[in-house]
Amino acid sequence: MIRKFNCSKVLFAIFIMLWYVGVYAVNTKIGIVNTDKILRESEPAVIAQLKIEQEFFPRDEQIKKMAARAKELQAQLEKKSASMSEADRRDMERILANLSREFQRAKRQLREDLSVRQNEEFGIILEHTNEVIKRIAETEKYDLILQLQDSVYRSERIDITEQVLKALEGRIRQPATSK
Repeated sequence: MIRKFNCSKVLFAIFIMLWYVGVYAVNTKIGIVNTDKILRESEPAVIAQLKIEQEFFPRDEQIKKMAARAKELQAQLEKKSASMSEADRRDMERILANLSREFQRAKRQLREDLSVRQNEEFGIILEHTNEVIKRIAETEKYDLILQLQDSVYRSERIDITEQVLKALEGRIRQPATSK
């Protein structure tokens, strides 16, 4: 009889816990945000990308000119190497090697600077995005908003990315700190 009583207590406790979890789960409001999409498609992200492209355009053009000059020197060297003196050929090869090193250095530096600049801008956008998400969560009483990762399935009902994108439209961006 005691065993029957203990089993009944355990079953009753399990039933109460399952009921409580079920009731709580029904009242839980969850949202998902695709931050990759926000960093690609939001108005601040598009503006930031255009700003960065304009900022780095002169350096990119310089690198393209260096590449064209190296190609031109290489063609001259191949074309005229048979008729050149040994000293002239070595001088042209040295110039070409120096230009090639300078080109590689400039290209690497551009990539690094571009990456730093993009991270700065995307950091600002993510800060604004987090503020918008927090405001949406508070006004619409969300219990949990997750950043979308590789999910197998998600209901469009819980995806609030479009809502965040609309809230970010026209939002004034703070300028990044200059170096």
